[in-house]
Amino acid sequence: MNQTKIMIDALLNDKRYDIEFNGHLSNHNKHAVIALWKLGADHDTIRNYYDTYANETPYGFALEPPRVPMVSITEANWKNYLGKRTSFWSYCDFYQCQVQQKGLKAVLQEFLPQLLPGWVGALTHGAIHMGWALDAANEWMCIEGLAYMSYVYVDMQPQRCFQDTRTESSTKMPLDSLLDIAHYWQDHQATLPCWIESLIEENMRTNQAGIHGELMRSGLQHRIAVMFSHGHQQMYMRPQWIDQLSLEDIWQQLHYLVALVYMAYKGDFFILHLLTSLHAMEHMALHLHTNVQKECVHLYWMGLIGLMFAKAQVLEPQTLNALNGKYQSQYDREPLDEQDPLSWSAIIARAKQEVEEHNPKLVYVLKRMWLLSGKRSIFRLAASEFTQTPILPKSFEKPPVYEAV
Repeated sequence: MNQTKIMIDALLNDKRYDIEFNGHLSNHNKHAVIALWKLGADHDTIRNYYDTYANETPYGFALEPPRVPMVSITEANWKNYLGKRTSFWSYCDFYQCQVQQKGLKAVLQEFLPQLLPGWVGALTHGAIHMGWALDAANEWMCIEGLAYMSYVYVDMQPQRCFQDTRTESSTKMPLDSLLDIAHYWQDHQATLPCWIESLIEENMRTNQAGIHGELMRSGLQHRIAVMFSHGHQQMYMRPQWIDQLSLEDIWQQLHYLVALVYMAYKGDFFILHLLTSLHAMEHMALHLHTNVQKECVHLYWMGLIGLMFAKAQVLEPQTLNALNGKYQSQYDREPLDEQDPLSWSAIIARAKQEVEEHNPKLVYVLKRMWLLSGKRSIFRLAASEFTQTPILPKSFEKPPVYEAV
């Protein structure tokens, strides 16, 4: 084992920092380590990034030491505290014991199907932590991933789902399904955004949905939790292609589709998370029983639509059609000159120098899909559209709402 891999394992096994800081901001440091490693960054670059991020994240705050658990998570009560944002490290102890008794493979197959209906929690970062841990094949980070998915679980209410039985839907693909939703959004533009805003405002006044106080401070995470608490029929219709297409075809089409959306909102911080969480969901599905893998696909689709509704960020169908017309047949037949700013060499070199860790993650995910897709140009072009660390909303002027069980 080379020195870089030894260092990677040491960093991914590090337990000095909590999974969140300044309330609900997610600790992304290990995600950055994986992305930089996969992009071929050298030992010093990765180590320096990790140490710098721990001392001062792009938000300007340092990471925090582990928070003391308030409850002891056990086999008898682990479900009772899903999404309660309590006792992350006790959840880690619980899952570590499970892994020691049963092995990681069995634990994943037992617990992931129960946790995936809450994968949108923490703006999908619990799922990202889990899926990227599997990509890196690091057992401790997998334990953290299970614990974080439990800690931030937001119930998507999958019991509300129903099958799309319309005859014309039998020939639709993921792009067609998103176009249907885009047309629906456009047709209801006068009422649907107002309805969503009224849900958010009402819950801010009354918190009828019982959302944790820290998410009330968040803004976007509060919107997501409210959206799934109330739901909408467009979020719960199960497209027929989920059951008709192969998993390989579905993942490829979904990656292309979300890349199209990203190209409509170039550099959009929110849409970027739909790409990096898709990568995570694909890796989680690989570790599930065959009969559960399609449910993972459906939960991703449900989350994709629900997140777009929560953000009120659904593309116009004309824009989606135009983007597809532009990119669907574009492939990189000849390599670009390495000095070209849109070449992979230039994009990867920029990513290795980034302070904002979402950008090397973006580049790694899209370089992988570029290769798997036969070098589709959209993945390279999307990878060049870096995001910026968002400015925190005024709600962050209030102190964090820490655990209260």
